[in-house]
Amino acid sequence: MSGHSKFANIKHKKEKNDSAKGKIFTRIGREIAVAVKEGGADPANNSKLRDVIAKAKSNNMPNDTIDRSIKKAAGDANAANYEVMVYEGYGPNGTAIIVETLTDNKNRTASNVRNAFTKGGGNVGTPGCVSFMFDKKGQIIVAKEDCGLAADDLMMTALDAGAEDFSEEEDSYEIITAPEDFSAVREALEKENIAMAQADVTMIPQTWVELTEEQDLRNINRILDLLDDDDDVQNVYHNWDE
Repeated sequence: MSGHSKFANIKHKKEKNDSAKGKIFTRIGREIAVAVKEGGADPANNSKLRDVIAKAKSNNMPNDTIDRSIKKAAGDANAANYEVMVYEGYGPNGTAIIVETLTDNKNRTASNVRNAFTKGGGNVGTPGCVSFMFDKKGQIIVAKEDCGLAADDLMMTALDAGAEDFSEEEDSYEIITAPEDFSAVREALEKENIAMAQADVTMIPQTWVELTEEQDLRNINRILDLLDDDDDVQNVYHNWDE
């Protein structure tokens, strides 16, 4: 891809978000609620819940907080009914942006997302207008500093479990899977006690857009900051080459 260190970006985001762990935990709590509603409260029988728990742990969410979220989702018949809504649009210089939300109020969320795009000089488009520029893949990042295995051994472990691709960067390894194989690959690495800096099903851009104008850079950061501040927003994918 574009040569920038994915692990460095992950570390930067985690450090940046240390002051906002409550927000991260709230978002993961919503994912837990949806996973429990769809597949039950027992992780052994719910692969989606297992994946969310792994994501929670990689974000340093305490085990008792995870357990409380699962019990709350399983036992609260009056819990909010979150619905997945996805928005697609354009930022400065034609950058493509996908916004995934979990919301109990579609009107509020749609208004907030449109407002974020507008304030950054972008616009929300129709469904499908930019998603064709991305590939939906499972992506696992393993930091070299956290991995005791040799690169070849890690690669074989991942490929044997069903991974599509394995690549090495200066400070990390990247493992790519088909979405349906992500859980099996992640669990195979987990069984080998391999620490994962990030493990998620994501949208990977096919091409990247560079922004050099100061106003474009201000605008894209404005859009992304406003979306990050919105509690309904779970994930934002874009093809800006940061």
